[in-house]
Amino acid sequence: MREKAGFENSGIEIGLYTLGDIGPDPLIGKTISARQRMKEIIEAATLADEAGLDVFGVGEHHRLDYATSSPPVVLAAIAQMTKRIKLTSATTVLSTVDPVRLFEDFATLDLLSDGRAEIIAGRGAFVESFPLFGYDLNDYDSLFSENIDLFLKLNESERITWDGHFRPPLRNSEISPRPLQNQIPIWVGVGGTPESAIRAGRLGVGMALAILGGNPIQFKPLVDLYRKTGTEAGHDLENLKIGVTGHGYFSETTQQAKDEFYPYYSNYWSYVNRQRGMTSRRMSKTDFEQLASQDTALFVGSPQQIIEKILRQYELFGHQRFIAQIDIGGLPFKKVAEGIELLATKIAPIVRKETSK
Repeated sequence: MREKAGFENSGIEIGLYTLGDIGPDPLIGKTISARQRMKEIIEAATLADEAGLDVFGVGEHHRLDYATSSPPVVLAAIAQMTKRIKLTSATTVLSTVDPVRLFEDFATLDLLSDGRAEIIAGRGAFVESFPLFGYDLNDYDSLFSENIDLFLKLNESERITWDGHFRPPLRNSEISPRPLQNQIPIWVGVGGTPESAIRAGRLGVGMALAILGGNPIQFKPLVDLYRKTGTEAGHDLENLKIGVTGHGYFSETTQQAKDEFYPYYSNYWSYVNRQRGMTSRRMSKTDFEQLASQDTALFVGSPQQIIEKILRQYELFGHQRFIAQIDIGGLPFKKVAEGIELLATKIAPIVRKETSK
C-alpha cells in the first residue's frame, strides 16, 4: 500500500489522533473494555503507519470512561509496532504534570522510536487532573505558563538552573536522557482563545487548532495573530507551524458517511456533554446535517468531499498538518480501519499533491 512514507512525503502532513474514549456502541448497546480499547488504538496506529500516514496522536484523560491517561506509555508501545509515523500526545495537560518528568518521558519515547516523539500541550477541557495530582484549579493558567517555559528550557540544555513558583528549584540539574532529536517538537493546543494563539507565537512553538465545528473561517484571526506575534518576537515564519485537528468519518459517498456516522456522533456528544456537566440531549438529524454541511469543519463525507474541505482550510490557514479523530462515539473498529484506509489511499495523496505545489 505504501512506497515511501512518513518524513519523505511532500505537502502537508496527514494523520490521526485518539482520545481513547470508551463509549457504548449506540446500535448494539455494547461497551468494550479498556483493554480492548487499548489494543484497538495500537492496531489503528500500526495500520496508519503501514498505510503511509504521517502522524498519530494519543490524548490524556483521567476518567474511567477514557482508556489513555498516560500518552507516553501508550506511544512507547506503539513505537515498537511502527517504523516511521510521528508519535505525539494530543494533548498533554501541561498544567498538572511536572515538566521535568514530562521531558524525560518523551525523551525516552524519542529514543525508543528513533526520533519520532512530539508533544501537543494544552490546558485540557476536563479538570479531573487538578485534584488528582494536588493542583489548585485557580492556578490553571499560571501553571501552564510556568510549565511550558520550564519545558522549553529543559529542551535546550542538558543541565539547568531554574527557579519557579509551583515546583522546587533546579540547581545545575542533569536532565536525562536527552532525545535523539535536537529538541522534542512541542505544539500548543488552541481551542479558540486569542491569548493561547499569542502565547504560541511568542514562544515560537507550533499551534494546533482544534476546529470541531462551524465555519473554519472564524479561526483565521487566530492564525493571523499567531504569525504576527511570532514574527514580532523574532521567530522565523517558516518555523511557526500550524496544525488543524478535527472530527471525521469517511465513506465512498457523502450520504453513506452521514447515514453511518450520525448515530455515533450524536452518541459521542451526548456522553461528552454529560461528562462535562452540561445538558445532554440527543443531537437531531437536522443539527447533524448542518454540522456536516459543505462549508463546515466536520470532516464527514466521501474522499472528494474531505479533500475539498481540507484544501479549503489550507487556503485559509496555509497549515502544515491535518490530523483527524475518527474513532469516537463507540464506533466499531472495523469502521475505524476502513476510515484509515480511505484517508491514506484516497484522500492523503491528492491533498499532499495539491499542497506541495
